Amino acid sequence: MASSGASQFPAAAHPLADEPSDIASNINYHAQYSPHFSPFKFELEQAYYATAESVRDRLIQQWNDTYAHFHKVDPKQTYYLSMEYLQGRALTNAIGNLNLQGAYADALNKLGHKLEAIVDQEKDAALGNGGLGRLASCFLDSMATLNLPAWGYGLRYRYGLFKQRITKDGQEEIAEDWLEKFSPWEVVRHDVVFPVKFFGRVEVNPDGTRKWVPGETMQALAYDVPIPGYKTKNTISLRLWEARASAADFNLFQFNDGQYESAAQLHSRAQQICAVLYPGDATEEGKLLRLKQQFFLCSASLQDIISRFKERKHGKSLKWSEFPSKVAVQLNDTHPTLAIPELMRLLMDEEGLGWDEAWDVTTRTIAYTNHTVLPEALEKWSQAVMWKLLPRHMEIIEEIDKRFMEMIKASHSNLESKLSSMRILDNNPEKAVVRMANLCVVSSHTVNGVAQLHSDILKAELFSDYVSIWPKRFQNKTNGITPRRWLRFCSPELSNIITRWLKTDKWVTNLDLLVGLREFADNADLQAEWSSAKMANKNRLAQYIMRVTGVSIDPNSLFDIQIKRIHEYKRQLLNILGAIYRYKKLKEMSANERKNVTPRTVMIGGKAFATYTNAKRIVKLVSDVGAVVNSDPEVNNYLKVVFVPNYNVSVAEILIPGSELSQHISTAGMEASGTSNMKFSLNGCLIIGTLDGANVEIREEIGNENFFLFGATADEVPKLRKDRENGLFKPDPRFEEAKQFIRSGAFGSYDYNPLLDSLEGNSGYGRGDYFLVGHDFASYMDAQKRVDEAYKDRKRWLKMSILSTAGSGKFSSDRTIAQYAKEIWNIEECRIP
Repeated sequence: MASSGASQFPAAAHPLADEPSDIASNINYHAQYSPHFSPFKFELEQAYYATAESVRDRLIQQWNDTYAHFHKVDPKQTYYLSMEYLQGRALTNAIGNLNLQGAYADALNKLGHKLEAIVDQEKDAALGNGGLGRLASCFLDSMATLNLPAWGYGLRYRYGLFKQRITKDGQEEIAEDWLEKFSPWEVVRHDVVFPVKFFGRVEVNPDGTRKWVPGETMQALAYDVPIPGYKTKNTISLRLWEARASAADFNLFQFNDGQYESAAQLHSRAQQICAVLYPGDATEEGKLLRLKQQFFLCSASLQDIISRFKERKHGKSLKWSEFPSKVAVQLNDTHPTLAIPELMRLLMDEEGLGWDEAWDVTTRTIAYTNHTVLPEALEKWSQAVMWKLLPRHMEIIEEIDKRFMEMIKASHSNLESKLSSMRILDNNPEKAVVRMANLCVVSSHTVNGVAQLHSDILKAELFSDYVSIWPKRFQNKTNGITPRRWLRFCSPELSNIITRWLKTDKWVTNLDLLVGLREFADNADLQAEWSSAKMANKNRLAQYIMRVTGVSIDPNSLFDIQIKRIHEYKRQLLNILGAIYRYKKLKEMSANERKNVTPRTVMIGGKAFATYTNAKRIVKLVSDVGAVVNSDPEVNNYLKVVFVPNYNVSVAEILIPGSELSQHISTAGMEASGTSNMKFSLNGCLIIGTLDGANVEIREEIGNENFFLFGATADEVPKLRKDRENGLFKPDPRFEEAKQFIRSGAFGSYDYNPLLDSLEGNSGYGRGDYFLVGHDFASYMDAQKRVDEAYKDRKRWLKMSILSTAGSGKFSSDRTIAQYAKEIWNIEECRIP
């Protein structure tokens, strides 16, 4: 053992220990009797795994109690289907939710380790990409905390998206290694295995029923991850599927004949399914693999849900009409759309229901959340690829499409002229596709957007024709974030101040109580405490930046942060152009003039999709600008620009508490909601942003005067694009100056012309500044000037910061999930007594 302390605590199993010495013994027990490493070592890594397993002991007990209770009560349950979950580290969250932080910190001290150092050993689970996956994880936390009977379903990706490295050539993608050793949080369920079929053909039986004869069958094996609620015994499951082939699928004869690859063909195909999140789909193979992933998630999850329904009915008569009163299925975006035809197939082909009965059950069970109005993200799948991979499902989709069109002709003839865009199948001979969003809208009982503005756009534009048929089908559910991970645990200093001033810690599960801070916003004592908590977080962030990038940043400068997926509509390009203009002006000033400037550190982080060239050019530009600015002795006391590499949940947990200004600057009408904006506001950070997504509601809640607004509004955008096409755009001279400065070679010899060309011209693919960077540049720079002024007035800034946190109550995922439970799923609390 690495520490002499360890020997005082005998290795003894205490799975439910509360006392530090018993916890220390339980950790020791796992180090010895659940070994994953050679004996006689108890260094940081070994200590992390042993600690995680000791926490898991208690979670397993609560988990078993939770599902035993659900089994006894037999409530209606929700099943949340998502291709992504960005869980973040589990250790801090678990001991925080169990209210055992202090006990674990003491126990580890006794063993010669610090809790912070142990926590740092954990790798983020690479199961997601961005906001969609993080939202799903916040939702699970709230479902558990609200004691709701619910499950999450996803895929167990071996490598997830990718690990981002920043080199002199920009972003480099390498495989994520989160499962290289193993994850101590998951429990494999060898008894939960379902066959998932692909390819093949459809046979018609003599009685006219149809049967899918597959060409390939994989096994879906369940891995469960426990999700504890905050200060409650309820612990629910995130069930992740892994694709396997069986021993029978291994051809021993071929292997012994030297044909090693073909002997294990199915095994290698099974491994591909859960290897990578969003594999490149430029080739037909890539498209087939993505579709396989989506179907694999849907089929395994639905078979699991159905088998549980049948189990509960054991010995009683099975009424399929009762299925929707026991089961709610939520589709997180269009990725799990295939759950619709798969549920129909299982009910008709496996359970013997007729079409009408199966359709009634399906439409009363499934609800759909739309997360985007971006055309490229509203999935459309090639009909040819679908027929090849899922021939029976294509028959079912054709039938749904046919019946939908008949219904329109019979009872909504005024919409007949719209049918070509409303129907599910687009039979364009050039490129026949299945429109997944249309399939979801036609087949779900409820469709929701994720912020008021976004839901209004869905009803007024994207799905307006359907609204006239089913006005009650459409709802809004403004996103939220869990206050546990995003304030209580990631910023203990600020949390403790809030608890002290509100005289209660109940705000952690009732975020509306934060409004009580408003009466103290001008209080000099609170402002002083608030300021020191923010400074502690800024110092921690500065140390982190030094460690990962080697850049030294000044905690007394304004920390200005934009972290999110790199995408042209999120406009990291607008941000960096603003920084470039700021740098150019600083260069032109005298030393005396510079002394009046508000010093600023601009940090940008996020991953650019591997094949998204312009996004990768933006990453390269940010790091090139940083390299020049940060090493320029004339100005680097007034401006630093840092690209933060490999953005993930754990990185966000350091960046967000240390932030003072955050940029949420998407082109209005394009960001469905955003949730990082909520995390920043909650942490007393001020937002510079457009009237887009949840920004609109954040500004309403925290007060217009505490939000730096700029840019065109969503309803102005189409006209501005039209004007641009007609050559009516007059660029602001500052915008031209910033672009010219890049072209001058000030930031190196890399060819940025293709990126700058996207901002040029009046129209055309990849030109014409579709995202209105040029139009919004002037008002953006003016808003930044207001930021600089406000920051100079410390009292005013601190008051704004406190009011930002005070107005964040609405944005708890507890509120969001309570609304889903009541207004969409119709499920109720099922708390362990």
